[in-house]
Amino acid sequence: MIRIIKKKVEVSALGQHICMSAHKARRVIDQIRGRSYEETLMILELMPYRACYPILKLVYSAAANGIHNLGFNEGSLFIIKAEFIHY
Repeated sequence: MIRIIKKKVEVSALGQHICMSAHKARRVIDQIRGRSYEETLMILELMPYRACYPILKLVYSAAANGIHNLGFNEGSLFIIKAEFIHY
């Protein structure tokens, strides 16, 4: 689950049925938590892990939800909560 915030308004995206271990996903998620949207994109594109691509797609999805549905600007988005929930 990736959440992006702008002035106390949260936008989220939930990825289901992503097959990867919790350790591999958390290794990437810990690097993006608390960073801006643009900085997160750079980090995920440059990291050499296979877990980056599904997480990058989730970040894109959460940002698109905020931009298209609520009219947010890309420059003002931040990742406030990113977690991997393993069922």
